Amino acid sequence: MNRWFASLSAAFISLTSTAAYAETAPDPKALITPDVIEHVVTWLENPIVALSINAQNKLRGTLSQADIDALDGQWVKEREADDKPLISATLSAPLSIYLLRVQAGSLGLHPEIFVMDANGLNVGQSAITGDYWQGDEAKFQKTFPNGPDAIFIDEAEWDEDLKIWRAQLNVTVKDPESGKAIGAATVEFNLNELQRRQPTNS
Repeated sequence: MNRWFASLSAAFISLTSTAAYAETAPDPKALITPDVIEHVVTWLENPIVALSINAQNKLRGTLSQADIDALDGQWVKEREADDKPLISATLSAPLSIYLLRVQAGSLGLHPEIFVMDANGLNVGQSAITGDYWQGDEAKFQKTFPNGPDAIFIDEAEWDEDLKIWRAQLNVTVKDPESGKAIGAATVEFNLNELQRRQPTNS
């Protein structure tokens, strides 16, 4: 009886602690500091990033909305299909392999990373995204169209499955030679892990 009561009490404490944890959202703009952003920009300057974006921009050019919607629709359908030519080609691209290595090397800091071209379409990613076109979302609209130095930090969101707070750092990616905007990148942060790694004031 005492063991049962103790187990029940421990479960209740764990549940209430998680609930309290979920209610306290860390401030992404306080945690994703200029130093953190500079570190991200540094590994985004790997030549494979700009080379991959420029190649896709050259291949596709400026697409019509109908063409973009068709590609996005294909991506969504492939997520449920056995045959996934577009998804497979994207995930096996050298840029995706590079981003996957960066994600793995972050040791839980980055749950997801993806890079977009000038149309807002994925060029490389560390995991399968829900859609292929990001051009209708703030991550793209508040970066690429606003120039080569644009940065947008989104609001914190609670991940119920992983029991962590997540937030996205979104930056314009520029060509290393011309300095012009060529695409954008979204780097998601595990805010709880980022907070844990922050130096203390003591």
